[in-house]
Amino acid sequence: MNLAAMLDNNAFYFPDRPAVIYEENTVSFLRFNQDVNRVASAMVSLGLKRGDHVALCAPNSYGWLVIYFATIKAGAVAVTFSYLLKKNELANVMADSRPKFLFTCDDKLDDFSQQRKESYLDYVISDSGDISLNALLEKGNARFTTVDCDRDETAAILYTGGTTGFPKGAMLSHQNIKSSVFNIAYYERCNINDRALCFLPLNHVFGQIHIMNSTVYSGGATILQPSFDLEQAVSAIEKYGVTKFYAVPTIYIRLLGLSNLKEKFKSIRYCFSAAASMALEIVREWKEKTGLDIFESYGMTETATMITYNDYYCHRVGSVGTLVNLVEVQISDIDGKPMPQGERGEICVKGPNVTKGYLNRTRETKEAFFGEWYRTGDIGVFDKDGYLYIVDRLKDMIITGGENVYSREIEEMLFTRPEILECAVVGLPDPEFGERVTAFIIPQPGQHINSSELKSYMSERLANYKVPKEFIEVEELPKSSTGKLLKRQLREIYKATTTG
Repeated sequence: MNLAAMLDNNAFYFPDRPAVIYEENTVSFLRFNQDVNRVASAMVSLGLKRGDHVALCAPNSYGWLVIYFATIKAGAVAVTFSYLLKKNELANVMADSRPKFLFTCDDKLDDFSQQRKESYLDYVISDSGDISLNALLEKGNARFTTVDCDRDETAAILYTGGTTGFPKGAMLSHQNIKSSVFNIAYYERCNINDRALCFLPLNHVFGQIHIMNSTVYSGGATILQPSFDLEQAVSAIEKYGVTKFYAVPTIYIRLLGLSNLKEKFKSIRYCFSAAASMALEIVREWKEKTGLDIFESYGMTETATMITYNDYYCHRVGSVGTLVNLVEVQISDIDGKPMPQGERGEICVKGPNVTKGYLNRTRETKEAFFGEWYRTGDIGVFDKDGYLYIVDRLKDMIITGGENVYSREIEEMLFTRPEILECAVVGLPDPEFGERVTAFIIPQPGQHINSSELKSYMSERLANYKVPKEFIEVEELPKSSTGKLLKRQLREIYKATTTG
């Protein structure tokens, strides 16, 4: 089994159909597969071996796709993390994953200056790096044979925020990704005539697996853009006849401000939203203005996206849907025992899509499972018809503008400031971003916080989406009798003070 073998299949069955459209260029499946083969064979000739890590840290591009699939075709592991990470954040994930090759762009090379001296890193692939993508294409052989891997071998490692203050690399096998890709293609009725717009980051599970991999698997065309730009996205929809539109709630909110939206979206047959739950009023307004439903699912990096889907035939407002093929969910108590139907508990997942664990994180991997059941950290309940509802989160994860932010990482950075005595970071409701990252701070005696200085300090060290939008000075933080910080109570206090 090899995830990238789907390129071989598409090159055979649909050689002339468009696979990738980017920057006015259209690449057929035959050409795409040949480019991937050339790069795979070139990297192997440079020493890449089965199981080696290849890091990708760059904006969305055709080159990103070629390196990703070339790595997997060679039996190596594609390690993907955000291009928005700052130098100190990149140092952590590089030291953890120890890639043999790094694909990046020239304006990021300075951030990797120290890693380029490390013994584990052999080649930086960039125009001004050790070797360019074009050089690999020229060096390689278009007839490379895809390596046959075991289904449980790791195909990709996606870095997700860390509750311990550092990102964790979720190891996804060929089986994990292929099972999810099949489910996406099945439930979304994907076909070879689809054209899917992808401006969401390919390092993220949504862009990488839910959009790009499922489109490639089903023989459709991926219209690739480096990031979201309102004008460019709408232009691409009209120019290329996009049939599938994927976004997060903040983008749908922005689009609702456009005039003549139905005409602009006339080629779209399917809309999907992920990351944060979509507000009911937004779904209704979108339906009124476009005639289109917005479909949703429930999933996470560790489950290679889909756990549930809501629903092609019978959408139920407020629910995250029903279980997808071959995936099981158990509602568990604090000891991992199943709860009776209709009672709330932790959502635990078992199936071929579930990660085997976190890279170099034995303890965190063990804590993430009840036996075979992956612990999502979300509290949920099933209704009598099998629809799942999420009622709360155990984990202190904040979803802002479609990005996952873990409060512990932000708090640890705040604690490096001398004027801060205590702090707590939570997500507060936001009509545009779903949640906004908010820091509550108790300053050292006799001191006060300066929001502008703190924001500047954090912006230099963290990706922008992680930087708190508010820094609120408080005299105390709510705690239990054992001294545990009560973040839910903190949110309720803030809500009461702002509404009352």
